[in-house]
Amino acid sequence: MILKLPGAIREHALPDPTSPHETSLNAVLRPVVFGANDGLVSNLALVMGVAGADPDPSVIVLAGVAGLIAGAFSMGVGEYISVRSQRELLDYQIAFQRKQLREVPDQERRILERVYLDRGFTRDQTASFVEAVFADPEHASRQLIFEEVGLDERSIGSPVSAALGSFAAFVAGAFIPLLPYLLMSGSVAFTTSLLLSLVALALLGVGISRLTRRSAVFSAVRQVAFGGIAAAITFAVGRFIGVQMA
Repeated sequence: MILKLPGAIREHALPDPTSPHETSLNAVLRPVVFGANDGLVSNLALVMGVAGADPDPSVIVLAGVAGLIAGAFSMGVGEYISVRSQRELLDYQIAFQRKQLREVPDQERRILERVYLDRGFTRDQTASFVEAVFADPEHASRQLIFEEVGLDERSIGSPVSAALGSFAAFVAGAFIPLLPYLLMSGSVAFTTSLLLSLVALALLGVGISRLTRRSAVFSAVRQVAFGGIAAAITFAVGRFIGVQMA
């Protein structure tokens, strides 16, 4: 009997073998998941940290709103620059690869041959495959970029979509721990904010598990544990500072 780790992918969770791989979905999924998770965890930790010092409720709201706005713009700009830089790097690598194919085609042919020989292809199989690839210089450029550098245009995505998705997801996540303080105050707001945020983290974990085909329980517990630890640490720091300043 083979034991599987809690986060392992189980065979029954995999889609039909005839289903396509969603590379475009993956390019959007990462910034959205990161944005929602960062918004939830960072603003939960910020709100709990400020609340730990027991200030006036308006201070907690101000801190939460500032954290939401600053974090959302930071995530959006960061994702745009990150994805845009990946695309610029891909453009550079393709231009350089085209130059190499024009000026030193034999060198590039030997590189691709070595890649497939190392993977167990016979020399005849490798020669036939490389010949077919090099019949189209543009196809050869992209194949060499993928094999040598590991860059693939299909998995990079759009910088604008990544930025907007990350921005919106961060705002949605960061608003959750802030909402109770806009409607309530005192210990009720504190407790509601914490519980609402932990429930949201669990739901986010379940949502991620639906996309990654991992255990829903494992993903939910992981999200709640990390978010709870961050909140507990910042609350303890806030309480310590609040006591020292009292």
